[in-house]
Amino acid sequence: MVTPAERYAARIDAVQAQQTRIYGEPPPRREGLRRQVAQSFRVDPRRRLSANLDIIASYIQPEDVVLDVGGGAGRIGLPLALRCREVINVDPSVAMLEEFQASASEAGTSNVRAVQAGWLEAKDIEGDLAIVSQVTYFVRDIQPFVEKLAAAARRRVVIAIWSVPAPSLHGDPFRLLFDEELALAPGHRELLPVLWGMGLLPEVRVLPESFTGNAAYQGPGGHLPQTRDEALDRVLHLLAPPWFWERRGPAFETRARTLMQGHLDEYVSQIPEGYALRKALEAREVLITWETGQARR
Repeated sequence: MVTPAERYAARIDAVQAQQTRIYGEPPPRREGLRRQVAQSFRVDPRRRLSANLDIIASYIQPEDVVLDVGGGAGRIGLPLALRCREVINVDPSVAMLEEFQASASEAGTSNVRAVQAGWLEAKDIEGDLAIVSQVTYFVRDIQPFVEKLAAAARRRVVIAIWSVPAPSLHGDPFRLLFDEELALAPGHRELLPVLWGMGLLPEVRVLPESFTGNAAYQGPGGHLPQTRDEALDRVLHLLAPPWFWERRGPAFETRARTLMQGHLDEYVSQIPEGYALRKALEAREVLITWETGQARR
């Protein structure tokens, strides 16, 4: 009998197999590109909290140590650091953590610490809350990942994912360009059975805001595309990594651009903030949270 954790892993295997078949093996990432990607995930740490992040922040107490697992450039962790004793960002990416530390320094935030490691490899990490935002789509060994979260969090685990998994938002234009269905990353429908199978009964909340404020769709500076041309560029960026377009050459990119231009209105909508993917407007953030055994003692 296939377990929920095995089905979860199979989803990730299918995504990776499709990406390798279509895009090929990625080249060694150039340092400049690595930094450019990391910089695109920076957001003002002292910005006004969105409605979704405000709900996540409501779980935090002033004396808490918060673990931001896979916290990247600090989009979530740095605003939360203004509301707790310390934030520890555990992330494997050197470039992301460099942006995290630079952003913290520019904002005058000193109660943060960066740990360069994958979560399963990180050692001697403990806090009051463990927060995981938009990370579980990529975690193949989900059960040990969750077990370590529960062991490291003295009071609560908080997992935030989108009702349409973030890596799957571009499924419609993907189908048009490559003439096949996009392999879908695991979301809350796959994660919850894993948690139930582990004996966990989490609280599940659907948060009010759509995906459009997420850094994965926004361009440089944390803004939605402001013109149709920028929206088209963003769709192409989501469809394939930069090195794929370089390998296929200008003729293929011109064909893809012409194809997407003719269908752009099917995939994006203009809203007051700019142009957003229709699937992003439909998606809602799902918050999955539970008290740990330490909190119940």
